[in-house]
Amino acid sequence: MAVGALWRAALVGGLLCAIGVLPWLSRTDPALTVLKARSAERDPAPEVLAAVRDQLGLDDGPGRLLLHWMLGLARGDAGHSWISGAAVLPAVGQALGASLLLMATALGVAAVTAAALCARTVRLGARRAPAARRTGGAAAMLAALPEFLTASVLATVVGVHLGWLPALGWEGPRWLVLPALALGLPAGALLGRLLDDTLPGAFTEPWATAAAARGIPGGRIARQAVLRCLPGLLPNLGLFVAGLTGGAVAVEQIFDIPGLGRLTLQAALAQDLPVLQTGALALLLLAAVAGAAARGAGRLLLGPVLRDGALQTLHRPAPRAPSRARRALPLLYGAPLFAAIGAGLPRDPLALDPAARLGTPSWAHPFGTDALGRDVLARIGHGALTTLVLALAVTAAALLAGVLLGLVPRVAGAAVDTVNAVPPVLAGLLVAGVAGPGPATPALAVAAVAWAPLAAHTSALLLQERATTHLAATRALGAGRLHLLRRALLPAVVPPVTRHALLRLPSMALALASLSFLGLGAQPPSPEWGLLLAENLPYAERAPWTVLAPAAVLALLGALAVTTAEAVRGGASLRSAPGTPGNPE
Repeated sequence: MAVGALWRAALVGGLLCAIGVLPWLSRTDPALTVLKARSAERDPAPEVLAAVRDQLGLDDGPGRLLLHWMLGLARGDAGHSWISGAAVLPAVGQALGASLLLMATALGVAAVTAAALCARTVRLGARRAPAARRTGGAAAMLAALPEFLTASVLATVVGVHLGWLPALGWEGPRWLVLPALALGLPAGALLGRLLDDTLPGAFTEPWATAAAARGIPGGRIARQAVLRCLPGLLPNLGLFVAGLTGGAVAVEQIFDIPGLGRLTLQAALAQDLPVLQTGALALLLLAAVAGAAARGAGRLLLGPVLRDGALQTLHRPAPRAPSRARRALPLLYGAPLFAAIGAGLPRDPLALDPAARLGTPSWAHPFGTDALGRDVLARIGHGALTTLVLALAVTAAALLAGVLLGLVPRVAGAAVDTVNAVPPVLAGLLVAGVAGPGPATPALAVAAVAWAPLAAHTSALLLQERATTHLAATRALGAGRLHLLRRALLPAVVPPVTRHALLRLPSMALALASLSFLGLGAQPPSPEWGLLLAENLPYAERAPWTVLAPAAVLALLGALAVTTAEAVRGGASLRSAPGTPGNPE
């Protein structure tokens, strides 16, 4: 525990030091950035910049500034904002309170969404009816919905047109509903898909069969099955706590919520170090507490079986061959996706037609035109290569790093909590400061934080798999560590984590585009899909097709990735089953 605490403190200190030198890493004059943030119209004369440097102590260098901030923090004083001059701690505390309330409400929405997605599996398991493993296409499409797109649609349709709920502001419980839905629906789809992936294994364990034979009601068995699967999901739930608190920047911007994510983003762009460092420290502390609570709750739910090695694996291969319908689902999702890409490639994505601005879909422009009269179908087709290649490369790198680091949980635990607390925008600014802006900057920034949820999932599954009876028996027969890793641990851990990574594939594309939109990577007129969403979002009410088309291809991408993985998994499971051709045991 002492080594873990020191490792965590070293990571937090390193991150705060990196934030402290951010203005100098950005290769710009910090005094000029602060002056522009204070008053964009003021003339940056040399004497004015010198006065700003003298006021803020910039000539002392980042080391002395960081030391001064830390000494003040030990006395309960985080300093004053470089931009507004207000005390930092009250502002950060108020923003943290708003973000925590929004996060708690969003988690409630996520729990309801996950329960709805798992309801069929739970119902069939309670009846002891065989449940065919679902492909998860609907959950993948829901998880692929961009939060800022969902927020914009809810604000426009429900808040403005229908007037059912307020679309802007932060004044009471009614103002919570729409932003909580925008954050909770994609998060709930991801959690529900992961839970539904493990529930069939829980219902086939010996305790469930014995309980049914004794006449225990199916509802009680179903509740215990859900509790049996929760320890593998709790680490990711802990990550959602910090991620929804500090990473809800777009939703907070759209609904005008004075949250911590929005405050941290504004401080990062304005290089307001006291606010940025204090906000990052609050997120890091929240991530550490949430991660420790999630791991403790997981161990509490499993109880003494972890010590006794009495668990059963939840990831047995299903020997039943996939049906024709399931095998055809990748084609169902892939055909319209690749048809749209193929139809857009012969068209010119940069051709301007001012007379056809925001034109409705027609034979000439099947997906309509954007605000500059460019063909949306052409931009989707030409943006496919960049979007898909970068997203796949980042997903593969995150999967590899997540699995490797998740296999050493003592090292990865503190790193996961620390990295997950860093908003992607801040990570992008840090990477841009080191490597400079460029096409590779968003990929490096997203890859630097995207492995954390996969590592947490790997560690949670590994903890349970090490306590299984078959692993104890294999170890008693003299199997070495390498054999156990290759034959038992990795086959149980890698498939569910891979499906988890595929669920996050569309969000990788969106994260890449959001950083590019902030000036940290590819710039317009690049036809990246996420950038198309960001560019056309202001016109969503007047020309919804400009937003719906790129959102639809991202949703199809998520469904295609998950259903393809399920089809491949079903075929591999069938070949590995005893008595099947190619495996005649």
